Amino acid sequence: MLATILVILVVIVAAVLVLAATRPNDFVVSRSAGIKAPSEAIFPLINDFKQWRAWSPFEKLDPNMQRTLSGADSGNGAVYAWEGNSKAGKGRMEITNSVPSSLVSLKLDFEKPFRANNTVDFTLSPSGDGTNVTWSMRGARPFIAKLMGLFMNFDALIGKDFEAGLDNLKRATER
Repeated sequence: MLATILVILVVIVAAVLVLAATRPNDFVVSRSAGIKAPSEAIFPLINDFKQWRAWSPFEKLDPNMQRTLSGADSGNGAVYAWEGNSKAGKGRMEITNSVPSSLVSLKLDFEKPFRANNTVDFTLSPSGDGTNVTWSMRGARPFIAKLMGLFMNFDALIGKDFEAGLDNLKRATER
């Protein structure tokens, strides 16, 4: 009986590991929102890390978070590093591409609670009487993330934060 249970457990574990190995090697999370404001009003809030406290949902994860701004004041070369509690973690982001009123790209490196290197893009495009803003993040999905992804929906977890941030941008810029 014990041998049968062990064989069944080994088969289940092996099946889970094989299933995880078949998951994609990369991930993309993306959310968009229409904002009734010109891109010229939205862009500075994204392109300048000093403005992120006004709209980024991640700024509220730890009221005692330590922040360090360096490099350029805004745009290409601006750097934001943080270290906070277990929710905020520790990491660094740098603006790598800034096209006025249309695109801000970031290199995003997490150190804690896990190591990850991702790319983030904010794309702004005219849409009727406003601007369509898309916030996306992409990166590699190592095996442990593939395994965790079988039990957790990362798109939903990260996506809800992106949606909150886009709603905050909307409130900060719509008149």
